[in-house]
Amino acid sequence: MRLFSVVFIIIVITFLFGNILSKINTIEQLEKELKYNNYIIDSLSLEIDTLQWENQIWDFNISQNTTHLISAMMFVESSYNDSAYNSYEDAVGCLQIRKCMVDDVNRILRRQKSELRFSYDDRW
Repeated sequence: MRLFSVVFIIIVITFLFGNILSKINTIEQLEKELKYNNYIIDSLSLEIDTLQWENQIWDFNISQNTTHLISAMMFVESSYNDSAYNSYEDAVGCLQIRKCMVDDVNRILRRQKSELRFSYDDRW
């Protein structure tokens, strides 16, 4: 009977020790996951800061003078060339407007329940 008690106690201690090791591994895994999620949160915070900064710049340009912004876009896209055409992207005009942009504008207008629509020829 005494041998049975000793064997039983050893089995219980072994089981409890194994259970503790399993819990330690789970805790370590959760700590790694928490650290990774903190990196993701930090990254998203930086992205939000960047978006807020870009929004402030956009608001400043609009409040000051929109022609500077559009003029800069026209210069970068086509050097002010109204007849510019990029066959690789099928982009036309001084702002190098592509067909997908016309589709996006029409989709937004449709969501806003506007009757106004643009064709691909309107890009010129």
